[in-house]
Amino acid sequence: MFSSMAITHNFKPAISQYSSFTCTSPNLSRFFSTKFPTNPQNLLPRMLLLSRRQVLLPSVSGIWDALTGGNSAREAAVLAIRRGMLLFRQGDVLGSLVEFDKAIELDPRQKAYLWQRGLSLYYLDRFEEGAQQFRLDVAQNPNDTEESIWCFLCEAQLYGVDEARRRFLEVGRDPRPVMREAYDMFKAGGDPEKLVAAFSGGRDNQYFYASLYAGLYYESQNKQDEAKRHIIAACQSPYGLRSDDYMASLAKVHCLCRSWGST
Repeated sequence: MFSSMAITHNFKPAISQYSSFTCTSPNLSRFFSTKFPTNPQNLLPRMLLLSRRQVLLPSVSGIWDALTGGNSAREAAVLAIRRGMLLFRQGDVLGSLVEFDKAIELDPRQKAYLWQRGLSLYYLDRFEEGAQQFRLDVAQNPNDTEESIWCFLCEAQLYGVDEARRRFLEVGRDPRPVMREAYDMFKAGGDPEKLVAAFSGGRDNQYFYASLYAGLYYESQNKQDEAKRHIIAACQSPYGLRSDDYMASLAKVHCLCRSWGST
């Protein structure tokens, strides 16, 4: 049996059918897309192939629900995660973290899956907590390339690149060629320009991810000019402009937090 706690929101969304929310802030409306799936059940077959994070033994779930108030606490936690994701997309990183922490208070099981919380912690410069969150997530899902990279990004800020690389979380093989190349680059060192060049003529999402992670790699090396160039390119790419991917919103949040603007 699969828990609705995990299958509702704690997956990295791909392009699907979405309905729009109107951004109420005039300063952010041109910059952020705040959209969520109208029918998450349609994503279930794909999600079940992504990871083991959805699995929860029914006996454990039943005992927990009996002790904590059951579905009401879980459903309230899921709503808090939705609010946190919406706030992050709108550029309110601190507000998003408040909601993610609220979700954990309501249903502590959520913490092991809240990669969204780790991203918010990174942009609040709370790198130790961010690394802990990503390590906890990878312990549940040992095949998540992006969480391994984000743990590295947090620890590079804490300990420097060399120590972060020694502590690097090894994970399983990512089915996406661009993320396999990005993973190898962060793990062993490499040339971000070659990563972008390798996928510049490919699909829009591949170019977006190559540009985003090239920029993040440069940031881990304290090369802000190069980081800015690539992450703005990710934002301005067709995928960055049109996609409802949470990571497309993240690229815009990155620019906002660094005061780079969108152009």
